[in-house]
Amino acid sequence: MKKLYSLLFVLLLIAGALAGCAEKKEQVKPENKANVEKKTEQVSFPVTVKDALNHDVVIDKKPEKIVSLIPSNTEIAYALGLGKEVVGVSDFDNYPKDVTKKEKIGGQEINLEKIISLKPNLVLAHASSAHNSKEGLQQLKDAGITVLTVNDAQNFDQVYKSILMVGKATGETKKAEELVTSMKDKLADIKEKAAGIKEKKKVLVEVQSSPDIYTTGKKTFMDEMLSSINAENIVTDQEGWIKIDQEAIIKRNPDVILTTDAYSVKDPVKHILSRKGWENVNAIKNKQVISVDSDRVTRSGPRIIEGVEDLAKAIYPEVFK
Repeated sequence: MKKLYSLLFVLLLIAGALAGCAEKKEQVKPENKANVEKKTEQVSFPVTVKDALNHDVVIDKKPEKIVSLIPSNTEIAYALGLGKEVVGVSDFDNYPKDVTKKEKIGGQEINLEKIISLKPNLVLAHASSAHNSKEGLQQLKDAGITVLTVNDAQNFDQVYKSILMVGKATGETKKAEELVTSMKDKLADIKEKAAGIKEKKKVLVEVQSSPDIYTTGKKTFMDEMLSSINAENIVTDQEGWIKIDQEAIIKRNPDVILTTDAYSVKDPVKHILSRKGWENVNAIKNKQVISVDSDRVTRSGPRIIEGVEDLAKAIYPEVFK
């Protein structure tokens, strides 16, 4: 009998020990899972990114100091949570407000000495100015600084590509993918709402009001933005940013005139409404001349979809309230 009790006692001890191990296993499991998830989110460096100049740019480690040479690149970096890493921005940068605290590295002409003194791990250049700054960018490379040239986006897909490029280069691939998905979803919602518009409005976009009038033709961001909200660009017989004479505008008779001009005249809306000979243009008669935030509709960054919504509200206020 004593042997039987002893055997039962041993079995109970073994069962208890197994239960304890199981309990410990359950306690450790969530922590292990978190560690695994954390590891999967991390990007392994070095990474190689093919930039807008078709160069294979090798980035050895996650950049701790970033200099941006153009506002759209800066806005992408901030949208990816890299505000603290940004140490230098262009003279034209104004968003978000935090950029006012950053070192300025120049405007049309970049201050190479200033950039080098900031000791960045990564400089975000831009294809729109890369050829004009070829020698300067080479000097940065010769100083041991990694330079990534982001593409000059001319449509939504190219903006998404820019965001994903910067995301990969900075180890923020997941955030970049999430941002792009969010932008696509918002654009899809806008397009769905605009699809119900039966009477398209003819639109002129003035990017410069004086002394010459410049507008946007085919194969430009603005043209794609107008198409996405079911509006008609009155200039589709030419491509790019073009000069247009007043007679041509009067003949095409836009229903809405949007101005993104913030430099050539003090009050572009008042300037346009007061033009002689334009009295019979629908947009003038109905006072449908509206100023929109140039940065939101022209910068090829994360706010471009907000820009689409701005245009939609300006052109179709009854639909996009």
